[in-house]
Parts: sequence; structure tokens; C-alpha cells
Amino acid sequence: MLLLTTLLLLTLLIALPAYTIYRPPHLLIRYFQHRWPDTLWHVAVPAGPGTRPTIALTIDDAPSAYTGEILQVLKANDAKATFFVIGAQIAAAAAAGPGGGQGMLENLVREGMELGNHAMSDRPSRDLSDAVLEAEVLGVQGWIERVYDRVFQDQDHGDGNGVRRHHFFRPGSGFFSERMRTLIHRLGLRIALGSVYPHDAQISWPRVNAWHILSMVRSGDIIVCHDRRGWTVPMLKRVLPELKRRGFRVVTLSELVELGEQTAARKS
Repeated sequence: MLLLTTLLLLTLLIALPAYTIYRPPHLLIRYFQHRWPDTLWHVAVPAGPGTRPTIALTIDDAPSAYTGEILQVLKANDAKATFFVIGAQIAAAAAAGPGGGQGMLENLVREGMELGNHAMSDRPSRDLSDAVLEAEVLGVQGWIERVYDRVFQDQDHGDGNGVRRHHFFRPGSGFFSERMRTLIHRLGLRIALGSVYPHDAQISWPRVNAWHILSMVRSGDIIVCHDRRGWTVPMLKRVLPELKRRGFRVVTLSELVELGEQTAARKS
């Protein structure tokens, strides 16, 4: 009996933290937002009868060979997203063929999507020195600004200066430190994490990842998923039509933040 009890306790000690990581409770996310208000986890937006629920969709590790197909799924479901760009992949996508790289990023912006900063390479940003992290962030940000400038010039709106109020950085592997928060703030960006993450960077089953999102999502949530995987498109083909059926608006991170700011202003 003692052995069985011990095994049960050990199982709970292992399973409970793992489950909390996989499906963090909304109360925990709200605590994180309160604890680190300069870091974006979730946005308080209007809720209740007559109010349309709204969430932000974010897609890491862009661009890739799958980005164009992801864009088509978004358009087919009247959805917007913020694509977090890895600098090294811009050149890689451009080398893969016409329409990749910067051209793909420009196409995303023309279609109403948003670009965020995911550093220069796919590695934990927390492990980088201040000098390396700053160089990576500024390098990618310069690329992003050039994309916006090109798009707005093509549309006869001048350059992108003054049009975008929000500049987001998502650290590689999703971990941050106080040192990183200080640096990113000094560079004029805001760290953006999220509240619903199906761990699709590791889990390659579209049905499981779609179930994870649809079973957890609430208005104000920030969904984190990944480009550069063949299972992302099948997952989105399940998630986006169902969110639309439930009445959700799927918007960029900036749109969700601005909705939250409007909500806060009405309450003050």
C-alpha cells in the first residue's frame, strides 16, 4: 500500500507540472500578465452579450516554403495574423525560389498581416549576450522596416514611419530574463509571448494541436503556432473555420492590443 501511494504521489509530481506547461490555466496567464505587464501574454478585451470575441493569431519562424499556403488559409477564413520573422530564413527563403524572402514578407503586409521580430536565428535568445542579441534584433527590425517602407511606398502612402505604433519581439524558445526585458524596451520593442500554445513546434499531429487550441481559446487570447512545419496548414484548416463558426474575430497582435487599449480607456 505504501509503495502504491508513493508511486501515485510521484506520478502526480511529474504529471501536474507537465500538464500545467502543456495547458496553463487562464488564472496563471493572468498572473504572468500582472507580474510582467510590459510583456504581452493576454489582452483584456470586452466580453459579454453582443460583444464579438477576438483573439490574436501569431505564427513563429517565418518565412518558409509553407508561408504562402498559410496565407491562403488565413485569407479563406477572413483571418489575420502576426508573423514573427527569423532573419536567417529571409535569405534562405529567397534562395529557394522567386516569391520567397522579402517578396513573401511584402505580400504578407499587403494582405493585412503583421510582421514581428524573432531574432536572426532559431536559438534561445536568453542565451545570447547583450551585444549579440541587440545586433540580431536591430538587424531583423531593419529588414522589417524596409518591408513596410516598400509596401507603403508602392501604395503611395509614403514610408512606414508613423503608421505602425507597435513593434513586437518574441524571444527564441519563448524564455526571457530581466536583462532581456531591459534591452528590448531600450530598443523600442515589446516582448510578446502568448496564452494558448499547442506545442506544435514539437507535436506534429494537426488534430491534437487543433483540439488544444479550440479547447482553450477565449476572447483576448494570443495563440502561438509555427511556420516551417508541414502540419501547420492542416491544423489551421481545422482551427480557423471553427473559430469563425463560433463568432471569433482573428486579428493581428497590434489590433488586439489596440482593442485592449480602447477597453481600458472606456473604463478609466
